[in-house]
Amino acid sequence: MKIVCISAAHIPSDTANSIQVMKACQAFVQLGHAVTLLVPEEKRLAVSGQRLAARSQPSADNGQWSAVNNQQSKISNQQLADHYGLQSLFPIQWLPSTNRRLFPWKAVWQARRLGADLLYVWPLQSAALGLLAGIPTLLELHDLPTGAGPLWLRLFVMLPGHKRLLPISQALQRRLRLPQAYTVTAPDGVDLERYASLPDPADARHILGLPEAVTVLCTGHLYAGRGADLFLELAAKFPRVRFVWVGGRPVDVEAWKARAAGLANLTFTGFVSNQRIPLYQSAAEILLMPYQRTVATSSGGNTAEFCSPMKMFEYMAAGRAILSSDLPVLHEVLDDSLAVFCPPDDSCAWESALGELLADEKRRQALGRSVRSAVGQYSWLRRAQRVLDGFQ
Repeated sequence: MKIVCISAAHIPSDTANSIQVMKACQAFVQLGHAVTLLVPEEKRLAVSGQRLAARSQPSADNGQWSAVNNQQSKISNQQLADHYGLQSLFPIQWLPSTNRRLFPWKAVWQARRLGADLLYVWPLQSAALGLLAGIPTLLELHDLPTGAGPLWLRLFVMLPGHKRLLPISQALQRRLRLPQAYTVTAPDGVDLERYASLPDPADARHILGLPEAVTVLCTGHLYAGRGADLFLELAAKFPRVRFVWVGGRPVDVEAWKARAAGLANLTFTGFVSNQRIPLYQSAAEILLMPYQRTVATSSGGNTAEFCSPMKMFEYMAAGRAILSSDLPVLHEVLDDSLAVFCPPDDSCAWESALGELLADEKRRQALGRSVRSAVGQYSWLRRAQRVLDGFQ
């Protein structure tokens, strides 16, 4: 089947939504479908810290995704594969537009030119326009629509056609009151094959050049509400434990390093390519998800009520003990047999729970085994199978 995916995400970039888009597309390829991803052209693109000017089109002669800078610079398959941790590649087309609001329209028009059998989309406008164009359409939803979004969602629901709604959590499905007849909850996932043969924590630390010490680690951006302040507080309480935060944009990393001045047991790595994330996660005895009650995204919204964090599934696949904020939406995947939960705003509870886990190696190992055995149903491949099941 020829699947055209449409996303407004910046590709490539360091945002979680761009990673999620690439993983979802890869899974369809791994199922044997022909996939093309359509994204808006950006003036500037970033790959692993490199700044590349972009007027990007897929290269027909060598199969590369290319970004043109004075007609010379190119983004190779290998660069994007490393950046996003991909094993299967697919063509990407960057659609030029002087007005970003026109992108959803241009993308559906291009999908028709490509002869799409199916649209898999994130923009609400493209979903409704896809149905109007007579193309079977799957719409993935991550948050409450804003602005004119509710009108586009209502139009998609009302229009006839072969369609399916894919909210990333049951909480979002309930809040939007989506029709049960063509709604499938589709939480995020993980590339299980990349976690199949991880080293033990000490060996992983040696490979990465991290100090040899019991390690507590968190991966992700340093946006507001991600719990970096709590992370610093815990590092101060446990000076003999190594705390590592993997990820974050340079300006945020520098700001948090300044706040952490004097804490010798704390490391901020900055951006790390997705390809290396499993190795970092395997370097820890305990993995943290210290979300607060309000969690910012790259666009500034709040995702605490509806989120399906990719790192939750990565943590599970890493087979390490998870210490998490007690957000109701996370219980759609995790329970007390798989993770330890603390109130987001109770630092004393976090200190107590972390101290107990640090002192109890057997419990850490039992939690790691349990969570690793439970993650199989959350692979990106299984997710792709679920969203297409019964639709074709």
